[in-house]
Amino acid sequence: MKSRSKVAALSVTLSAAMLCVTLACSTDAKPEAQQSIESSAPQGAAASSVAEEESDALSIDVQISGGSVTPTNERIEAVVGETITVRIDSDVADELHVHSVPDHSFAVEAAAGQSFEFVVDVPGTVALELHDAGKTVATLLVRP
Repeated sequence: MKSRSKVAALSVTLSAAMLCVTLACSTDAKPEAQQSIESSAPQGAAASSVAEEESDALSIDVQISGGSVTPTNERIEAVVGETITVRIDSDVADELHVHSVPDHSFAVEAAAGQSFEFVVDVPGTVALELHDAGKTVATLLVRP
């Protein structure tokens, strides 16, 4: 009987040791599915988001439809010398006025896909207004 209990005890000890080894290995290794997901991620994904952050351009999309303007009174940060592009889809003609130094005015037509670019040379607060609609599209907070 003593030898059977020794064998049983040895078997339990051996099983516990194998379990510990298995658990230790599984916590250090990534599952195959996780490894394949990581390796299939596009290599340029991180690089492209960095390039967008480092870009010297700012885009503002504006919709004018049925007397409604979107965005209205949006606050946007910009930097002196940064190229700012305003893309407008409109169902009416208007005038976009940029109260900056230098000052800019753009004729907005009743058309989609219009694009206007400007640069602000002096830091401060700059209003982008649609004169006929009487709406402020955005206020740029231009820093040095």
